[in-house]
Amino acid sequence: MSLLRTEPVGSIPRPAYLQQAMAAFANGDIAQTELDRLTDQAIQETITAFEKTGSPVITDGEQSKPSFATYPIAGLEGLLPNGVVIPFADGHTRQLPVISKGPFRYVQSADTFLKRAKRYTSLPVKQAVIATSAISLLYPQGGIEGYSQEAFLADLVNEAETEIRNCFNAGAYNVQIDFTEARLALKLDPSKQLLRAFINLNNQVLNRFSPDEQARIGVHSCPGGDHDSTHSADISYDELLPLLFELNAGNFYLEYAAEKNKQGVLSAIKESLKPTQRVFLGVTNVLDPRVETAQEISELILEAAQVLPIHQLGTTDDCGFSPFADDVSTARDIAFAKIKARIDGTALAEKKLL
Repeated sequence: MSLLRTEPVGSIPRPAYLQQAMAAFANGDIAQTELDRLTDQAIQETITAFEKTGSPVITDGEQSKPSFATYPIAGLEGLLPNGVVIPFADGHTRQLPVISKGPFRYVQSADTFLKRAKRYTSLPVKQAVIATSAISLLYPQGGIEGYSQEAFLADLVNEAETEIRNCFNAGAYNVQIDFTEARLALKLDPSKQLLRAFINLNNQVLNRFSPDEQARIGVHSCPGGDHDSTHSADISYDELLPLLFELNAGNFYLEYAAEKNKQGVLSAIKESLKPTQRVFLGVTNVLDPRVETAQEISELILEAAQVLPIHQLGTTDDCGFSPFADDVSTARDIAFAKIKARIDGTALAEKKLL
């Protein structure tokens, strides 16, 4: 096994034909069978391109997900549009829906994406799932008659556990929990009470798994990437990291390349990282169209290796390249070029560390 493990975060920009098909299906202009055909084509093309980068672990690029956050509830009956609004630095927003009735159940589980992807590759496939804390925001502030928030959260924790177990049973190499609302929680509530509540809720799910299973579960955190903008990059990473590593997971995939205070980030990680945990530092800036060189990435890794234990260090991308299906801010060829640069740069750093 390599000294330095390297894995993608997940999402890859969808081909134009798939984005057009998704819009056409939503408008009732094409049938489900046609959307499925084009989605399978995009998944196969994405996996083939992933394999050509030399990546030891791949994903399906989240080609069939409408969004990394709301895929479990796509098509859920009784959704209302007046949920939490997430503002981004460039002025655009994303708004979550809210549920209007219980009991709460996932409409779609992430293992369905995994099974679809594994038809086209023999390489290890990791599967991303949305954090329980993110889905918890779907409960309306005014409550639901006959369905308490406590009952909703109990249902949600059960659904989240089942989803992860289904992914393992379907052959996932590992499972990555997308927890991008972590940094945003500090922006919304500097007292950290909201973040602590999020971590407690996510740990309710993680604590249902054995230590060996937790070692195959990771957590991804970043300041939110969408249309080359972020929702919480102005919040100090140093405030988040000590609490983030309280999550009972084995792997952490963190934005790093775009961080300005890199030494501060490394120091916070060193102080908080547990012996059983590994940190995958982002070494490609997904919001910058310039493709990093392997040498630049190697130097970034070597700098980190001076602070962090090498056996607990890995590399990844700062974030997914297209967490929302309609995000066209990054071209597919640039995304794969950055992934190839990460892999080559990691290999170069490894040679120098041996």
